[in-house]
Amino acid sequence: MQKYSNLESSDHQHLDAEMQGNMRLFRAQRNFYISGFALFLLIVIRRLVQLISELATVLATSEANFRQAQSATVAAKSLLEQQGSGDEKNKMELEELKSQIIQLEKELAREKKDKEAVKSQAESLNKEYDRLAEEHSVLQKKITIASGDKKDD
Repeated sequence: MQKYSNLESSDHQHLDAEMQGNMRLFRAQRNFYISGFALFLLIVIRRLVQLISELATVLATSEANFRQAQSATVAAKSLLEQQGSGDEKNKMELEELKSQIIQLEKELAREKKDKEAVKSQAESLNKEYDRLAEEHSVLQKKITIASGDKKDD
């Protein structure tokens, strides 16, 4: 466009030459606008493709989420139905667990009593040991005193 827009217009130019210059300028301007419009449309089309791609992804995700929600609903319904039929079974298991707990509590009480008995025996053994140790020391003193008298004689 710049090449053809700087043509000097003079009175000496021939009319055909001037028309040819104007025609070339027109063609250059036309090509410039066509290429600019094509670039603009390229950007618009690229953005449309991106939006369509995002829309397809969102639709696929929403459909997958919908199917997952449906399967979760079906699973929850089946669990509720099973729970209704399993109440008697659960009650029997609960009673059995209660009886086991009672037995374990009885065993625990018995073991506590045994522990206390062993503890009291250990304390009495310690007392007896201390008493015997004192007697032993008293007898040792007596023996040392008696042996000391014999050496003096």
